[in-house]
Amino acid sequence: MSFLLRFRQEAHAAHLALTFLTTLPLPHVREVRDGDFARASAYYPLAGYAVGGLLALLLWLPVPLPSGVQAGVAVAAWLTMTGMLHFDGLVDSADALFVMKSPARRLEILQDVHVGAFGLATGVVSLLILWSLLASPLPAYAALVAAVTARTLVLLPMNLYPAARHESLGARSRQGRWDVALVLALPVLLLPGAAVAGLAALVATLLAARFAASRLGGGLSGDVYGLIVVAAELVVLCAYAWGHHA
Repeated sequence: MSFLLRFRQEAHAAHLALTFLTTLPLPHVREVRDGDFARASAYYPLAGYAVGGLLALLLWLPVPLPSGVQAGVAVAAWLTMTGMLHFDGLVDSADALFVMKSPARRLEILQDVHVGAFGLATGVVSLLILWSLLASPLPAYAALVAAVTARTLVLLPMNLYPAARHESLGARSRQGRWDVALVLALPVLLLPGAAVAGLAALVATLLAARFAASRLGGGLSGDVYGLIVVAAELVVLCAYAWGHHA
C-alpha cells in the first residue's frame, strides 16, 4: 500500500471517528466500507479532545456567572457536542441491564426506543453528578482528561468482549488499534493527576464491562459502550474532586 493511499485511509478513519462521536460541522462521510469503523475506533481520542477541550474552555473562562450556572452551560455543551450519543447509550443500557429478565429479553430492551424507569433514574442521577462535579473547584483540564481517557479506555472492552449483536455498529467497531489511540491520548495522560484518575477509570471500565457482559449473555453492545464512556468520564472527574478535597 502506497503512503498516499495509507494516509487517505487513516484520514478517512479519523474523519469517521469525529463525525460519529461528535456533532462537529464536518462533511458527511459518504461511503463506509468494511473495516472503516474498526479503524476509526483508534481515533476516538480525537473526539475526546474536541468534547473535553470545549468543556475545559467553558470552565476556564472567567465569566461573571455563578459556578452552578457555568457548570450547567458546560453540561449542555457536553450533551450537544456528543449528540447525546453516549448519554442515550447509558439510559438504554440501564433499562436493559437492571431489569430482572433473561439475557435475550435484555437485548430486546436495548433496541426499544422508549425510556423506562431505570433509564430515567440513571440518566437524571448521572447528569446531577456531572453538574455537581463541573461546579466544584476542579482544574479546567480535568474535563479534557475525562473526555480523552474515556474514549481511549472504551477500546479495551470493545476488544475483550464479543459483540452482543453481530449486526450492530458496536460489532463493526471492534478490533481498534490501541497503539494509535494511546499515542493520541498520551499528551493528556501526562497532565497532573491524569495517571491516578485514568487508573480509577480503568478499573471502573473493566467492572462495568464485566457486569454488562454477564447480564447480556457474554457480549457487549454499542449502548453499553456509551454507558462505559459516561461512567469513565464521571470516575475521572470524581478522582480529581477527591484529590482536591483530600
